Amino acid sequence: PAVSDYLEIESLLDIADGILLTGSVSNLHPSHFGQAVLDPSLPLDPARDALTLKLIHSAIKKRVPLLAICRGFQEINVAFGGSLHQAVHQVAGFNDHREAKDADINAQYAPAHEVRLTQGGKLAKIVQANTMQVNSIHGQGIDRLGAGLRAEAIAPDGLIEAISVNETQSFVLGVQWHPEWKVMENPQYLAIFEAFGAACKLRMRRHEPPD
Repeated sequence: PAVSDYLEIESLLDIADGILLTGSVSNLHPSHFGQAVLDPSLPLDPARDALTLKLIHSAIKKRVPLLAICRGFQEINVAFGGSLHQAVHQVAGFNDHREAKDADINAQYAPAHEVRLTQGGKLAKIVQANTMQVNSIHGQGIDRLGAGLRAEAIAPDGLIEAISVNETQSFVLGVQWHPEWKVMENPQYLAIFEAFGAACKLRMRRHEPPD
């Protein structure tokens, strides 16, 4: 829960086997990357901001496996000093990455475009491929990549859609799309969760008392 004032993050991470940063209808407050709010009608969640931006660095420091989806992906970038486009569709050269609001949920979460995976990168190794078909349900997107981050997937218009952290021995992966959607029907989406699960199990074994 986004109640950072009442959580002892370091103690919580000591017993955690993994952290999943989910997507959300809300956006990160742009003050975290030096901008003013562009569209006041869009929802914000300062309580979540306060929790996750602290949690990310602490989790990585303690080598807690971290998988971040959509908003969570953007949170990792901002936590590392990166910035976001608040409205990707208004930036010259980029496509509209939002879902059709009047479409049914299956159409909204259907594959929308291809992403090209970084050769030899973490994600390419996980899914054993050079490209993926992904859904697209976001208005914001990465502008400046945070220091110490690596682009793992790029959309046809050049937008970064997956990231990892350089120089860490723990599992850290962020994706802009929603791999949880019908995950059992998509082997590449499933591979992401299997890799995350394997990392969590490895950490869990380290917590188990010896026989």
